[in-house]
Amino acid sequence: MLCQSCGKNQANTHIKKFINGNLTEYHLCEQCANKIGYQDVLSSFPFDFNNLLGSFFEEKNSSVLSNKSKSVHCEVCGSSFEDISRTGKIGCANCYKTFFNRLMPSIERIHGNTNHTGKISYLASSDESLIKNKINELKSEMEAAIKDQNFEKAAKLRDEIKELTQKEGFKDE
Repeated sequence: MLCQSCGKNQANTHIKKFINGNLTEYHLCEQCANKIGYQDVLSSFPFDFNNLLGSFFEEKNSSVLSNKSKSVHCEVCGSSFEDISRTGKIGCANCYKTFFNRLMPSIERIHGNTNHTGKISYLASSDESLIKNKINELKSEMEAAIKDQNFEKAAKLRDEIKELTQKEGFKDE
């Protein structure tokens, strides 16, 4: 989309204004946005915020690396590890395979771990008691919804209970 102000450059700034309940939208290029006072949010930082992640990919012993390993490029997007280090951006999904050994230390530094340790769905657990507890919880919610005469919610809860009991082979108690 071209800039709505100059009509020459590619628009890369989207501005939305609500005035008296009316929405007005503008698509402007960087130069036109700067002229009317819209600056890059990150320009006020005293360091190059865009390259912040690149510092995580710098290797501690870069002088030890051979010239051969430095010239490796991703066969899909053509990115080199140096490109990733400089920009802090992975070129494509294949880069994870191509630069796996060099990315893993950086990913560990950033995330602290390389294994996902987030919440686990109760369905992913093989513990029967967790599933039974979830079914009982849903039954309580369904009874409360019936008392409140919220029959639509009660029907959804009923269907969820039915799905759980069928999927897990439990008998409805």
